[in-house]
Amino acid sequence: MPTYEIDNTAIQNSSHNKLKLITTIFIISSPTFVFSIFIWQINRDYDMHIRNAEQYASNLVLSASQHAEDTIKDIEAFSDSMVERIEWDGLDNLDNARLKRTFLSQVRIIPQINGIFIIDHEGNWLLTDKDQSTKKSNNSDREYFIYHKNHRDKIFKIGSVIKSRSTGELVIPLSRRLENPDGSFAGVFLTTLEINYLNDFYSKFKLGSDDIFSIALSDGTILTRRPFDESKIGTNIAKGDIFSKYLPHSATGTARLKSIVDGIERINSYRQLDRYPIVVQAGLTVEGILSQWRNDLVRFSVIIFSMTFILAIIGFLLFLQIRHTSKIEAKLKLALDSINKIAGEDALTGLKNRRSLDQALPQEIGRAHRANSPLGLIMLDIDYFKKYNDCYGHVAGDDCIRSVSNCIKSSIHRQSDLASRYGGEEMLILLPNTNESGIHDIARKILERLSVLNIPHKESPIGRVTVSIGTYCYHPADEIITPDKLVSLCDEHLYLAKANGRNTVYPE
Repeated sequence: MPTYEIDNTAIQNSSHNKLKLITTIFIISSPTFVFSIFIWQINRDYDMHIRNAEQYASNLVLSASQHAEDTIKDIEAFSDSMVERIEWDGLDNLDNARLKRTFLSQVRIIPQINGIFIIDHEGNWLLTDKDQSTKKSNNSDREYFIYHKNHRDKIFKIGSVIKSRSTGELVIPLSRRLENPDGSFAGVFLTTLEINYLNDFYSKFKLGSDDIFSIALSDGTILTRRPFDESKIGTNIAKGDIFSKYLPHSATGTARLKSIVDGIERINSYRQLDRYPIVVQAGLTVEGILSQWRNDLVRFSVIIFSMTFILAIIGFLLFLQIRHTSKIEAKLKLALDSINKIAGEDALTGLKNRRSLDQALPQEIGRAHRANSPLGLIMLDIDYFKKYNDCYGHVAGDDCIRSVSNCIKSSIHRQSDLASRYGGEEMLILLPNTNESGIHDIARKILERLSVLNIPHKESPIGRVTVSIGTYCYHPADEIITPDKLVSLCDEHLYLAKANGRNTVYPE
């Protein structure tokens, strides 16, 4: 009987353990399964909203691009015919009455035209579609007039937005050079495109309050923008990602970017017109695109959390310790990474510090011997740095050191290269597997990039901040060398660079 009771107890314990295991698995797996479906659904909806927005933005830009191209093409065709007629007749033999009737007819046919002008070689208005009462003016100061006067090409020029002297409205000048029979400059045929015409068309697009639509010249100068803001017209967005990163590689595309104008993240679609130097761009705010998705997310979240509340509480208790441990490990890792970074990096310049250099030097010397490869060293020193500090102050001195450090960083690209702050204003660069020519190229590159910065230094004979550079290339075939000896040899060359007048590399 006792034996049976022991066996029964063991069976009960075993059953309880199995039940606990099954319960634990159920508690963990049920919410996991439900939430997996939930996450899959919201991710799918998220991707769908983004894809739909990308497609909408792309279609919007395609439609607007076609409209812009057609709008300008009509004016170009009219301009071509008029230039041919005017040059054939000559500016001294114009039939003004007939031409004015033609101008007025074209203004009625092509509503986007704000004005039509024939301008002589001195910039004076010879003929326009405007009433005779309109005060005549001189346009010799306009950018398009100056361009055509100084360039003999016959391009159809699209200029930046200007304020019309005849109507006071914002217009885009579309101009062609007029020539005398001998090819000399005779004047300009000018047609102005009304900005409000474009704005009225784009106002029909279904866009949110923070969504944007813009037309710009290929150099990044904004011609018009929706929502319209006159202060933004004429500003340049060439430094934005669309112009600097995407357009150089593709004439059309879609990307998720943050605007340099207002800092809002948008789905941006762009298109460079085939015929004209114009870029059409539409941007839909990610916030607006995902607003409905977020509403659905909240609603589904309430349902899911209501269904799994009890299981989630139990599961939370089970995973609490794991999460706690994971957080501690993450904090420890961050702390360790920070300590390693502080220990190996110079705080002012972001270069490696002397400690990192001292560790790397013997390793690289040993590696050079094993691989039978050259080991290059560059040591540089900022010329007249004490005078710079005395003249401009220590804060400016720190900025100067940082600028020199940035020139070094941008001049080396291999992961094996090591740039360090050796001490004060001295920097040392370690270049594994680099011969004399390669070392010298990098040294010259540093000098050139610092020259481009052109940092003023009135206490220097050169008038700007310069550095003296000593280089040394160690070959394993030479005698075994110590780190101190290697640095000393490079330092001697740095001294000779200074003795040769500074702002130079030794040996040349």
